[in-house]
Parts: sequence; structure tokens; C-alpha cells
Amino acid sequence: MSLRVYVVDGARTPFLKARNAPGPFTASDLATAAGRALLLRQPFAPDRLDEVILGCASPSADEVNIGRVVALRMGCGNAVPGWTVMRNCASGMQALDSAIANIQCGRSDLVLAGGVDALSHAPLLFSDRMVRWLAGWYAAKTPVQKLATLRSLRLGDLAPVIGIMKGLTDPIVGQLMGQTAENLAWKFGITRAEMDAYAVDSHRRVVAGQDAGHYRDEIVPLIDRDGAVHAADDGVRRDSSVENLGKLKPFFDKKYGRVTPGNSSQITDGAAWLVLASEDAVERLGLTPLGRIVDSQWAGLAPEQMGLGPVHAALPILQRHGLAPNELDAWELNEAFAAQVIACLRALADDAYCSEHFGTAAPGAPDAARLNVDGGAVAIGHPVGASGARIVLHLLHVLRRTGGGRGMASICIGGGQGGAMLVETV
Repeated sequence: MSLRVYVVDGARTPFLKARNAPGPFTASDLATAAGRALLLRQPFAPDRLDEVILGCASPSADEVNIGRVVALRMGCGNAVPGWTVMRNCASGMQALDSAIANIQCGRSDLVLAGGVDALSHAPLLFSDRMVRWLAGWYAAKTPVQKLATLRSLRLGDLAPVIGIMKGLTDPIVGQLMGQTAENLAWKFGITRAEMDAYAVDSHRRVVAGQDAGHYRDEIVPLIDRDGAVHAADDGVRRDSSVENLGKLKPFFDKKYGRVTPGNSSQITDGAAWLVLASEDAVERLGLTPLGRIVDSQWAGLAPEQMGLGPVHAALPILQRHGLAPNELDAWELNEAFAAQVIACLRALADDAYCSEHFGTAAPGAPDAARLNVDGGAVAIGHPVGASGARIVLHLLHVLRRTGGGRGMASICIGGGQGGAMLVETV
């Protein structure tokens, strides 16, 4: 990257686990709450922003351009453009990358960028048959026509289609995201015991991070309409154990599978924001950055192998900068599934895989002590649009807390893509 782009500050909501009903906050509620709190602590007014960019994979029908809706709700004013980007699981990271591009080409100096999703609010849909029936019903004019149409209705036509299941199914290969994780488990020989052990460790690390206050600087507490305070990620299980997870049945391949709800990321509501600024804006406004985004990369791969996207995005960055994985001080690799993270680590250490796809020897996987040190989405949750921004923000906090200099944030993307960002503290 030719021009330096700084991360000035960031904030996110607690990630709230979906519990089979719409949660207390809509997507715009979440993004507005986190954004307002973040902007209130800045030395500039919200209307000084050049633009607001928000990633969202599942905006509601009445907030399709949710970036503009939230910009206005946060008090940025009519003159600050707000827009929405969508790259499935990396929508929040795409928002950051779009902000970087606009800052580097001189269109913007100061941008609020991030991501959000309220997956508990994903809609229930009519089936195609029911839609056709309704079309016939509204087209019927006479009582006889209405009666004939009514007689054609079947009770099964009223069964709703779960919108989030359609959204998490790849239309090219016809597989749910969890089925792609099963593919990787078979490809790399990952056992159920290994997945469950990784999941337990993710919960353990989040609990330790919460108890040590490692999330305190990035989370903005929420208060719902009933006055209840939501101050922390609520999907983490302090009693998580291999024994408990072993009782869960495979969900995506019920006969032969190994991927269960317990070793998968949770369906979650949440939002995350970062303030990005050019060097000129940092100097002009007297800002103190957390760090800077040094490089970014997007990659494509087979949709049925989508979980390996972090490898395909991170490895080119490492090659460009002449770095080995363990020369970085910290990694955030989004935990869509325990199997997917383990597969990425094995691919990075697999000479045959790296030779086939990158024409190079395997660089090796980062040490466990550098990877997701405060846990990840298996315990915290994965609000699809927000996770890419969350891992960049948390990575910078980890580096500053530990005295580290450089780190990598990487994420797999439904549809067969990967995204990665190299960051450094300043």
C-alpha cells in the first residue's frame, strides 16, 4: 500500500447469541449503539467524517442500504454519505478495504467503517409454491375463482422457509456452510475429538479473556427496551467440556458427519466499527492511532472448500512481505468451524497443498500461542457481516496489550473466498 491508513479507534457491541426468536436489537440498533459510543469519544464531530461504510450480509427489507440508515441515526448529518457492502462472512472486512481504497486515492481522509448483522432477525419466507398460490388468489376475481383457488391450498404450503438456511447454503454446490466444513474434515483427516477439543479451548480462552478484561476496551454495553443490560458476549460456555460436546449429534451430515453445533460458530447478533484515517487527518486532528492496516488480500477457491480461504488470502501477503507465519506476533483466524480452523493450520504446514496452489513450500502454521489468543467465533459467535471488522479490531488490541508489532487477521467467506489483512501497531 502506497499511502498509510491508520486505525484510530474502534468499538463493538457484545455478540448476542440467537435463541430461536428475534433478539432485542435490530441490525441498525446494534450498529447505531456501537457507532454513537465510538464517535462520542473522538475529538471530531460526526459530521466531519467523509463517509460511513457498513458491511452487512443480511439487511432487513426496510433497511437495504443500512449504512446510510445508521449514518443518519448516529447524527452524521445529511451531507455524510453512507453505503453498504456485502461479501458474505467478510462484509465487515470489505468495508475496511473499501475505506482504505478511498483514503489512498484521495477521495476520503476520515472514514467510519465496520460491519453488522442481526441473524436472529433473519426472515421466515414463503415457499415458491405458496407464492404462486398467493399470486393466483389475488388474480381470482369471482367467488367461484376464489373458491377454486382456496381448494388448491395444501396445509404444507403454509410451512415457512427459514431464510438463514437459504443464506448459508451455497447455490453453486448446493451445500450448507457446515457441509463444506465436513469436506475439510475428510480432506485433512480431522477427527470429531480434535474438533471438540478445539471448541472447548476457544471457550476457555474467551472466558480467560473476559475475566482478565481483555474485551473491556472494545465492547460497548447495550440496554434493551426492558432495561436489561447486555455487557458481554453471551454465547460463551464456562462449563464447556469435551464430555458435554461429545453428547451433541452431527448437524450437517447426520449419518457420517463430525461437525456439530458445539464445534461450529454460533448464530449471533452484533456490530463492530473502526475509525480509519489518512496520515494527514491524523496530524490535522491530533489523533492517536491504535495501529495501521499495512496490506490486504482477497482470494478465490472452490466453494466446497471455502474454509481454506484464510490460507489463500494470507499466504500471498506473507510472500509479499517476506514473512513466515511465526514472525507475526498474533493471528486472528475467524472460527467459522473448528474443523475449518484446523484445516487451515494443516494446509499451511502441507508442502503438497502449498505447492499445488501457490507454487511454494509450506511456510508452517502459526503457533497455538499466537492464534486466537482470546478465543474466537466458536465461543463468541459469528454475526456474519461484523466478524471481519471484529477480528481486525481485536487483533490490534492484542498486539498493543502484548507489546507485539505485527499481526494477521484472516477469514473464510461463503462462496469460496478468503480475506486477510496485515496490521501493525504504531
